[in-house]
Amino acid sequence: MGSTPAAALPALQTKPKFIFFTDFDGTITQQDSNDFMTDNLGFGAEKRKLANAGVLTGKRDFRDSFTEMLDSVTTPFDKCIETLIQNITLDQGFKEFFAWARENNVPIVVLSGGMEPIIRALLAHFLGEEEAGSMQIVSSNVAVRPGKKSIDEEGGWMIVYHDDSGFGHDKSLEIRPYANLPEGERPVLFYAGDGVSDLSAAKETDLLFAKAGRDLVTYCENENVPFQTFHSFYDILDTVKAIVSGEINVKDAAIGRK
Repeated sequence: MGSTPAAALPALQTKPKFIFFTDFDGTITQQDSNDFMTDNLGFGAEKRKLANAGVLTGKRDFRDSFTEMLDSVTTPFDKCIETLIQNITLDQGFKEFFAWARENNVPIVVLSGGMEPIIRALLAHFLGEEEAGSMQIVSSNVAVRPGKKSIDEEGGWMIVYHDDSGFGHDKSLEIRPYANLPEGERPVLFYAGDGVSDLSAAKETDLLFAKAGRDLVTYCENENVPFQTFHSFYDILDTVKAIVSGEINVKDAAIGRK
């Protein structure tokens, strides 16, 4: 199979030399919005952690576990967003990283297993409408549950997955066309993530940033995937700046746990 034409890849519009792909929940944000809804509006943290453990050991698909989590949340969708805006906080270094990336032509592409309306609402709250609108978001969505009239009624919404994969959103499928570009056209590709929905993306980019203390670090070590841990986007900014300026290369940056 041939590579995808560069014109068909949105992040190449400004002809960047570097592209930064990133997870949203627990990566750009300090908390996972879907976990927060499940723990506080759904069946609770204990059952969620048990389901996540099954995904990590390969006993069940992420998609099945995630559906079970979100189905336990019956709060109207608009009330869910209100609750999340009141409780979810932005990674302390992301605003600075976002501003630097815009200034230096490093497109940020959000790849999320979550729902786009929640991601857009939170980013608009954190960054402003215009800034949030400048980021490409590839994620799952939300729809009215059969038998209901609106997502904003009790039990009225359900997740609509981005694709048919066991992840609900196989993030590797979005990254791979960039990775397969011919030499001379292919930018350096970064990815940042923290958990089980990032497993499919972990091997696709030139440098993976895995959040310290989270499930993705364990996966990378078990699978011998080169990575660097980060505690906040300040860590990522320091490393990406050094690579963009030519001080270090991506192989030297993949130092594992910091």
